[in-house]
Amino acid sequence: MFKNILVPLDGSDLAAKILPQVEEVAKMCQAQVTVMMVGEAGIKQLAGGPSPDVFKQAAAHEKKHGEQYLEKVAGDLKAKGVDANWAYAEGMAAREIIAYADKQGMDLIALATHGKGEVAWVMGSTAEKVVSHATVPVLLLRVIEYKPPLLKEEFFLGA
Repeated sequence: MFKNILVPLDGSDLAAKILPQVEEVAKMCQAQVTVMMVGEAGIKQLAGGPSPDVFKQAAAHEKKHGEQYLEKVAGDLKAKGVDANWAYAEGMAAREIIAYADKQGMDLIALATHGKGEVAWVMGSTAEKVVSHATVPVLLLRVIEYKPPLLKEEFFLGA
């Protein structure tokens, strides 16, 4: 069924909550798991902001810690009998996840979704973008309860 599973992580405990389910699916399907992180520090340069060196240092720091995190996660999966590796990319998270899945022949993307408040409700989340544009199946695990913002009618009627 699934032979190559991509698991995007952001370093948070919430995102890592997908790992037990991925472990189970990987063992059942004898699939290889690639845990992935996308660094965005190097792309957030703004006109009139700090010097480019500050952004380069931030991106290098983010990459170093991201790679250490991914090595640990992949190692933990291997210790549990899962064929696992890791990948680090830089850019816009959703775009890099989808591109990596296409380029590397992944047949499932598994990620946790936890929402980021009202801004995500309006702007969309990484998970929503991946689901909307991925060319392979996407498994989403809701990891916390999130109450969407009130509609205008509910707000004014005191719901």
